[in-house]
Amino acid sequence: MNVIIVGCGRVGAELAYRLYLQEHQVAIIDASAAAFENLPADFRGRIVEGDGLVQDVLQRAGITEADGLVAVTNSDSLNAVVAHLARSAYQVPKVVVRNYDVHWLALHETFGLPVVSSTIWGVQRIEELLHGDQARPLFSAGSGEVNLYELTVPEYSRGRQLQELFPAEQVRVMALTRSGRALLPQETFILEAGDIVHVSTTPAGIAALHQQLKLSN
Repeated sequence: MNVIIVGCGRVGAELAYRLYLQEHQVAIIDASAAAFENLPADFRGRIVEGDGLVQDVLQRAGITEADGLVAVTNSDSLNAVVAHLARSAYQVPKVVVRNYDVHWLALHETFGLPVVSSTIWGVQRIEELLHGDQARPLFSAGSGEVNLYELTVPEYSRGRQLQELFPAEQVRVMALTRSGRALLPQETFILEAGDIVHVSTTPAGIAALHQQLKLSN
């Protein structure tokens, strides 16, 4: 895969190096020559110094042959415009942007761009770790508005109905696994200790579920 990365800060450099190690064709753009010092010494991808909004710079990076472009500078406006340009003017199939400041998240949503907000994701992950291992995150959709979690039913919840521990107004139960066999349980399904339950919910929903589990203990 041919990938262009705009921004050679810590995130851009790490992403470029990982993709390079996976034998993808990588070009990385930054307006500052000093930024390329973030790259490991053995990186052998294409390095392009210049403004990512300039057509000549994008051409030198190989924009016309790119399968993907990732904009990860610390400027949300630059990320949004470069990504929009790549998708609309050059028809790059896969475009991803980094949201640096959460106050600018709406900008990326206006453009309809796939966005990763490291701040929002990081805060949610810290909250999850503070709650211990009650719920293990498996997948985050969008910018973390909805997440998929895996929970193991504790001993003290044995014999309770599914709807008691996982109320429908807070979470949506996707599947339950017992003794290696998965099923789609009804709300009145009786739980056993060790059952593995996969649920989708919002950050507010998982917080309420953590409280529910705490009160049930």
